Amino acid sequence: MKGSVRMGRVLGVPLRIHWTVPVLVVLFGYSLGSRTLPASVPDQSSAAYTVAGLAGALLLVASLLAHEAAHAVTARKKGIEVQSITLWALGGMTAMGRPRRAGAAFLTAVSGPLVSLLVGAIGIGAGIGLDAVSDWAMPAAVLLWLGWVNVVLCVFNLLPAAPLDGGRVVQAAMWWRTGDRDRAERAAARGGQILGILLIAGGWISVLGGALSGLWLAIIGFFVLIVANAERQHAKLAPALRGVRAADAMTSPVETCPDWITVQRCVEDVALQTHHSTLVLTSFDGHPTGLLNIPQLARIRAPQRETLRVRDLATPLPQGSTCAPDDLLEDVLEKLSPGVGMHILVMDGPRLVGIITARDIARIAQRHTLRGDDSG
Repeated sequence: MKGSVRMGRVLGVPLRIHWTVPVLVVLFGYSLGSRTLPASVPDQSSAAYTVAGLAGALLLVASLLAHEAAHAVTARKKGIEVQSITLWALGGMTAMGRPRRAGAAFLTAVSGPLVSLLVGAIGIGAGIGLDAVSDWAMPAAVLLWLGWVNVVLCVFNLLPAAPLDGGRVVQAAMWWRTGDRDRAERAAARGGQILGILLIAGGWISVLGGALSGLWLAIIGFFVLIVANAERQHAKLAPALRGVRAADAMTSPVETCPDWITVQRCVEDVALQTHHSTLVLTSFDGHPTGLLNIPQLARIRAPQRETLRVRDLATPLPQGSTCAPDDLLEDVLEKLSPGVGMHILVMDGPRLVGIITARDIARIAQRHTLRGDDSG
């Protein structure tokens, strides 16, 4: 996800934190410290409310991480490749490959809500117990709040609509019952589209009624709708990609440019002659080193073009952006890092033989539709 920063690893999985996470901590910390805690534990100092509110917000982020870590651990146990965990303002996302079996998909999906339910039960039980046997009313209130929030998150996540975990559970169950994975994915995504529209409508009705909290609900609905739309398109595309090799999808030959030349020379010798919007930069031995967008060159002023090297403008090759000609395209796309764009270099050993772009994928989908294989 754009705007996220790598923050180490969790159980061997790369962890990324989006810039909205500090905003989440501040908002929940402020709400907890200024409203919830004063109502349940009155007559405390402002400093106590502030510290307790911040602690509760950080514990909430930790519980979100536990939820996503459960998905990641279960997926790896079931042989599913896990690329990363990203935390952001609306929760978390675990980037992983597609499960090969319905049972693995079900267990991976349900593991996150089960951890949230467990954290919720522990929080509520610890809060009630702490309040009963001690005078620590403030920590008890924070634990109770954390417990109930996790229970609500568990229930919300189990709604039967993708990309929520409940949608994945329904998808896995339908896949197991019918044996038709594509149909199950389309059904779950359709449920996500409906849920997203309902959340947006409900949020705006709340806002018009004077409840500004409805705006948060509308934002969640917008996110659910966007992801559900993307997943439905992916589910419709999957049959077209099945069995297709990278060599069958690639464009060849590839427009390349030496990475050591200046911008001016690149413009004169390569950019003005090409029909593509992206060039592949290569080293002295011909090995790809990065990607260069032609529009970037146009933004470089004339005085800089004589001294600036194109490698200084290049985008590094992302993880999973190379493959062999005989690799299945469906497997290649699964390994591509999310949010990096569609540029896959096809390598025959050390030799660059082709490139796969979004236009190539669209061409395959169009051919599939023309053959009358589109199931809608």
